[in-house]
Amino acid sequence: MAHIGRRGFVAAVGALAALAAAGDAAARPGGPGHGRGDGQGHGHRRRGRGAGREFRGMWLATVTGRDYPSAPGLPAARQRAELLAHLDTAAERRLNAVVLQVRPCADALWPSPYEPWSRFLTGTQGRDPGWDPLGTAVAEAHARGLELHAWFNPYRVAVHTDLSRLAPGHPARLNPQWVVPYGGKLYYNPGLPEVREFVQLAMMDAVHRYEVDAVHFDDYFYPYPVAGQRFDDDEAWALHGRGHPDRAHWRRANTDLLVRGMAERLRAVRGGVRFGISPFGVWRNASTDPLGSRTAAGVQTYDDLYADTRAWVRNGWIDYVVPQLYWHRGFAPADYEVLVPWWAETVSGTGVDLYIGEALYKAGAAGQPAAWQDPAELSRHLDFAARHPEVGGHCFFSAREVGEDPIGAMSRVVADHYSARARGGR
Repeated sequence: MAHIGRRGFVAAVGALAALAAAGDAAARPGGPGHGRGDGQGHGHRRRGRGAGREFRGMWLATVTGRDYPSAPGLPAARQRAELLAHLDTAAERRLNAVVLQVRPCADALWPSPYEPWSRFLTGTQGRDPGWDPLGTAVAEAHARGLELHAWFNPYRVAVHTDLSRLAPGHPARLNPQWVVPYGGKLYYNPGLPEVREFVQLAMMDAVHRYEVDAVHFDDYFYPYPVAGQRFDDDEAWALHGRGHPDRAHWRRANTDLLVRGMAERLRAVRGGVRFGISPFGVWRNASTDPLGSRTAAGVQTYDDLYADTRAWVRNGWIDYVVPQLYWHRGFAPADYEVLVPWWAETVSGTGVDLYIGEALYKAGAAGQPAAWQDPAELSRHLDFAARHPEVGGHCFFSAREVGEDPIGAMSRVVADHYSARARGGR
């Protein structure tokens, strides 16, 4: 963390309860527009892509060094060079946006006063890497005509369950009551108002410091189900669950409070900062809910992750949505050609931009079905999506494959669809 003493941090945390009450009240489910979504976007101020603007993005993941950096503890000059190489690759592929993971595990890729430096940079959480990755990324992306979307994971604390391995002074160590171990990882408890307040303050610090083009959440809210385990939020449910018919409803309300609260904070800062979310691609199966998609997915965001993604769109709480449609055409449980029309219908009339998340990482990967061994599969995804005018672009997971280009799938996309530079870039 940037320099903040324990006394100062504890004092700041002590103020969170009062702030949380005010923040949650402003985003209280049950207020105007809450629920299944009426599509009116109550109070939503559009910051859309504009006429002719096509989104061509790639995710640049830092958790466990998935895409970047190539190893922890590299010299600052090497880390910087690797980051710039990813940005160069995005520009060469005629993309116009990079979604950089800047808070992978309740940590930071910038000098945050709230959370420690990420261990994925230096190998030791809290150790200053000697440079500012997010500040550099924003400046260098913009110099290349790329948008820089700051990607945050709101609640994941660690990819292990040992609090003692976190940096001294880490908020989770100072407030162990905030933390729930589950599935071999540590998570902040979304049911605690002080947690929701804290994570928003931590994320907004980056927005205040840097000219990021957007704030981006991924699919992790409550964690994915793990067989034989339960997420232990009994105490928070007992304290804060009053007025909700069941725990699932309360958990969804907690996630709504985070999303709507973040949206309100972003609208209060400088104009042009957009808010996007890239959820798991299935809201609900039609067998569960007639408003759902004709799928048979084993996970439904509404029921399993307690994320009512459809309501966020219909109520206009977010500026763009990037459903992760990581399945090939003809995949029976979750067919790409079923889900694109479902999402197109969902955003229709809302003013929320729709971009499709594409599974570039599956192209040519061992163990993937035959469709993913075809270099043209992804290009055909774009062909199909182009039939739906609501689709405003695509985002590719992820940067490593954009550069390495397994089986030439990305080159095929560029040749078939990105022959010219995207309109609307910086």
